[in-house]
Amino acid sequence: MRILVLGGDGYLGWPTALHLSRRGHDVGVVDSFARRQYDFEMGVDSLVPIRSLQRRVRTWREVSGLTIDAFVGDMTDPVFVIETLRRFEPEAVVHFAEQRSAPYSMIDRQHAVYTQVNNVVGTLNLLYAIAELDPSIHLVKLGTMGEYGTPNIDIEEGFIEITHQGRTDVLPYPKQPGSFYHLSKVHDSHNIMFACRIWGVRATDLNQGIVYGQETEETLQHPDLATRFDYDGVFGTVLNRFCVQAVIGHPLTVYGSGQQIRGMLDIRDTLACVELAVTNPATKGEYRVFNQFTESFSVGQLAEMVVDAYPGPATIDHVAPPRVEKQEHYYRAAHTKLLDLGLVPHLLEASTIRSMLAVVDRHRERVDLDAIAPTVDWRRTQSTLPTAGAPVDA
Repeated sequence: MRILVLGGDGYLGWPTALHLSRRGHDVGVVDSFARRQYDFEMGVDSLVPIRSLQRRVRTWREVSGLTIDAFVGDMTDPVFVIETLRRFEPEAVVHFAEQRSAPYSMIDRQHAVYTQVNNVVGTLNLLYAIAELDPSIHLVKLGTMGEYGTPNIDIEEGFIEITHQGRTDVLPYPKQPGSFYHLSKVHDSHNIMFACRIWGVRATDLNQGIVYGQETEETLQHPDLATRFDYDGVFGTVLNRFCVQAVIGHPLTVYGSGQQIRGMLDIRDTLACVELAVTNPATKGEYRVFNQFTESFSVGQLAEMVVDAYPGPATIDHVAPPRVEKQEHYYRAAHTKLLDLGLVPHLLEASTIRSMLAVVDRHRERVDLDAIAPTVDWRRTQSTLPTAGAPVDA
């Protein structure tokens, strides 16, 4: 198939593009390099050095003999979006091209507005381009399990049967997102479902859990093909942070009680899930939702697993939670649809954590301890807008 990967320079987009290319698909990648700019803004960097997209694509061609087409531009530019689709003529579009950090979206008003404009407008431009050029293009959109929140009932895969005053219907599952980032994903889901209904677009919404791991079969073929490893307080994920803290001898910082439960999956399973969605497409006008995770753990359990896997001494500290969220909650989410399509999960084991610890150890000199602490408080509202009557700097 011809598959266009949006956000193809990112943590998941790049290894997804490599995986699909190696599996025999004609792959193109699109990126604006905004993710790299966030690092400059935050004063942080990936623990594992990453090369430019141009060098990555060139190295992949040298290593594999396969070509990946690269398109540089912004998804909020409707002309760029429609012209890129027109040039590449994809049969499927895999959409990773969004600001993906909850803390980043909660820094202040500007970051909240940027996140929602970037994410929602980019997806709207894509929907219009698909509808105008070729509604048969299958959109595979990366959402998040964070759209659901932590309801006191079982979480279904996208839809729930409701009986109210004697009448029954199947409706979108109620959403309780926990940040302006997660809200942007909810808006995306509604817009995509609407486009499927009115334009006959076909789409798969992958509500993904927290991804861990940095190495795939393809990225291990050459150092130039490595993907990101984020551990900082804004973009770093929980297991990455714990592994870095263990290696450098810092206590593992668990936010609050540590009883918060999250769905998790191995990076290799992300690649498999995307391929399963692409090769088993939705039908015309169909909007479907797959919950894309393989296991659930509490934050405290993850910390204990890292302590157990690390060969040296490691301790756990509980710190004040920067987020506004339930410290203890019910969590049971369905995730059978991808298993039914043939997903064979890589479950989180001590060997997996040890491989992540080994990655950290190889690059331990690049760790910035000051970058790990949480700096974004959900309770704080902040804006750099001038106050009324104050002079504005030229």
